[in-house]
Amino acid sequence: MSEQQTPYEMLGGEAGVRALVDRFYDHMDRLQEAATVRGLHARSLKASREKLFLFLSGWLGGPDLYVQKYGHPRLRARHLPFSIGIEERDQWMLCMRKALDEMDLEPAFRERLENAFLSTADHMRNRAEYDQNPGLVIGPDK
Repeated sequence: MSEQQTPYEMLGGEAGVRALVDRFYDHMDRLQEAATVRGLHARSLKASREKLFLFLSGWLGGPDLYVQKYGHPRLRARHLPFSIGIEERDQWMLCMRKALDEMDLEPAFRERLENAFLSTADHMRNRAEYDQNPGLVIGPDK
């Protein structure tokens, strides 16, 4: 893992980010265990796929495509219309973990990405509830 490369480059650039996004949404669309979070999306996932691709491109250190098209992501504010709690976070992460598992990533880089996604997914929660998942640890001790 080169310190000179961005996560975007390490993932494989545009093609790698698109592959991750497509795998992620394919899992969301197929997994019964992700039905609640899938229900928060439109029937067609085409727009969601494109927006996540644009966002992740910049978030991972590549071209800031989302900002160029839509302005500042205001990620949490854009998700406020949706009730997002522990269940939705965990279902989103299930899909992302499966997508990451299918990518040919160096283990330390994969873990770094998973931790970053988990932190972001947890930040999207906007429904007050107690996290009873004792196995969930956010931070470097994961």
